[in-house]
Amino acid sequence: MERKNAWKKYPEGKRAEVFAFAEDYRKFISNCKTERECVTEFIHQAKVAGFEDLKEILASGKTIKVGDKIYAENMGKMLALFVIGKKPLEQGMNILGAHIDSPRLDLKQIPLYEDTELAMLDTHYYGGVKKYQWVTLPLALHGVIVKKDGTRILVNVGEKEEDPVFGISDLLIHLASEQMDKKASKVIEGENLDLLVGSIPFESEEEEKKAKEAVKKNVLNILKEQYNIEEEDFLSAEIEVVPAGKARDYGFDRSMIMGYGHDDRVCAYPSFQAILEADVCDRTSACLLVDKEEIGSVGATGMQSKFFEYTVAEILNVMVGYNQIVFHRAMSASKVLSSDVSAAFDPLFASVMEKNNCAYFGNGVVFNKYTGSRGKGGSNDANPEYIAELRKIMEDNNIYFQTSELGKVDQGGGGTIAYILANYNMSVIDSGVAVLNMHAPWEIISKVDLYEAKLAYTAFLKEA
Repeated sequence: MERKNAWKKYPEGKRAEVFAFAEDYRKFISNCKTERECVTEFIHQAKVAGFEDLKEILASGKTIKVGDKIYAENMGKMLALFVIGKKPLEQGMNILGAHIDSPRLDLKQIPLYEDTELAMLDTHYYGGVKKYQWVTLPLALHGVIVKKDGTRILVNVGEKEEDPVFGISDLLIHLASEQMDKKASKVIEGENLDLLVGSIPFESEEEEKKAKEAVKKNVLNILKEQYNIEEEDFLSAEIEVVPAGKARDYGFDRSMIMGYGHDDRVCAYPSFQAILEADVCDRTSACLLVDKEEIGSVGATGMQSKFFEYTVAEILNVMVGYNQIVFHRAMSASKVLSSDVSAAFDPLFASVMEKNNCAYFGNGVVFNKYTGSRGKGGSNDANPEYIAELRKIMEDNNIYFQTSELGKVDQGGGGTIAYILANYNMSVIDSGVAVLNMHAPWEIISKVDLYEAKLAYTAFLKEA
């Protein structure tokens, strides 16, 4: 089958919309590097667009009717949005699902220590990472600290030009003969992914105090003065270590974006924008943005939680009165684009791909009939009837799309949230944007693929 390059839809002089959408996205991933930051920004934009908080609707006793725009957030890290359609909810929803967490490092609960007059922060990596990729980079701290009295302190250090940055050191090449003989998985061990954060000792008139962890004391003094943080406050903190700096245009032609967290915010962002701009459609439109996908979709804010189920039940209860049979019908009749990134073909690593069945930069939004690993283990395998319906929607709207799988059959693989939504008997397929350097601190995407994904999600909400 002939592949079509989506840039041909947008000859020179007609690319303004593609580049404008990409620039808004570039700013978004530069500013929103954690799931909490994503949810905060999305809620702000949703309110401006007229979405109402479901909690406020329930508290006020208001009804929910056709055309209403509703959002529900869960613990600041999970978000569901709905535009109520003309048909009864019992006849199903068109759902865009994506995750907003990304591979990173997390601070441990007791992170700060001193070793040989250097202050360090102990970390635990989150998600699948090549640990050696995280050394010798400028890193920033993002997150929240909650004090015993409930006070929340937002942390964002390393992004402003005047901010300090942090980093993980590596062994100099002159002494690295043994290190260079190790497997890549062992070159940097997980327990050695610790941040260097200070080296000046605390000034004290008491020699005894000066001699005992004086550098750590100085860091704690800075934290107290600048942020009102005590050492024990780390116990109730959620601080993520991410690459410092903004996403950047990539390539002489500026056709790509290099940034942190494309997986999976490059799918979450166009999904959110699609529902933000959605008209009142026949079926209710929904957008579900979840946490914890990178570690198995577990926990209260992951796709395996009951949050989405409970939210739909609350909406049904307000509209027609809750009925379990009606609820099951609503879920079972729904259709889903489970958006997650695909691995883009890289000519430098061609041996792990099968060229007829992989994703390419510039070929548009990607559909994955199945994910999983090797013998389709852990996959959702979409039905051909559903794929045929999506093909027609894409072609009727002149949207460039491609199909893919994640590498050669015996090479590896991966999963998404698709199989969890499929447990409700929904029609589900994986879709998204191709990414180079997936799970690295700095990933790369094509601007035209991002734009085609937004067009695809918009058409799906309207016509599926």
